[in-house]
Amino acid sequence: MGSMPSDAETLSIYEPPDDLSREIDEQIRNCALAVELREHPDFIESRPHLKIPPEVRQHNLTAGTLAGPGMIVVPPYYFNEKDGKSMVQIFYVGPDCSGHPGIVHGGFLATMLDEGLARCAFPAMPNKVGVTANLQINYLKPTMAGQFLVLRATTTKTEGRKAWAEGWIESLEVPEGEEPQKLVEASALFVEPKYANVLKSLYRVSD
Repeated sequence: MGSMPSDAETLSIYEPPDDLSREIDEQIRNCALAVELREHPDFIESRPHLKIPPEVRQHNLTAGTLAGPGMIVVPPYYFNEKDGKSMVQIFYVGPDCSGHPGIVHGGFLATMLDEGLARCAFPAMPNKVGVTANLQINYLKPTMAGQFLVLRATTTKTEGRKAWAEGWIESLEVPEGEEPQKLVEASALFVEPKYANVLKSLYRVSD
């Protein structure tokens, strides 16, 4: 495996394969939320899926299996607050991640929350990596496919090799004058295992 790209380098690696992917990528990159977080000195922007080596990425659920046309169309953008305090992820979900027609599958949302909360909490852990010990989810409203979504997460507590986090997913685009509504929320406990150094070599979550 070659050297792992830095957070900054992940922002220039991705090359959209078609016009739709390019349009989606540009909309995320230039949306008001991304611009605001990019200018905030306490947040670090990255696309962590692009840190995973290609030979590993193709077998990774969110970076490989679920990535591509009709699914997670472009690699998500992450904005991590320093020291693992909080995280904001912006991504687009296509129609091929549906359960009921046009409605995003609950298992997909659970997967995104599991990974999102983990990427929020890991920087607060001793070796910056862990595994999920517990995940609780509440589905609040149907999440429609074919839209831009925002995942917000906060690390609520750390204790030795353990870290707790909570967060939710909301729509990026809402009617003028309205506030985003939570679509699904979750809380999780992550534990750093004895083999943390092995995981750390594969999934560096921060520079």
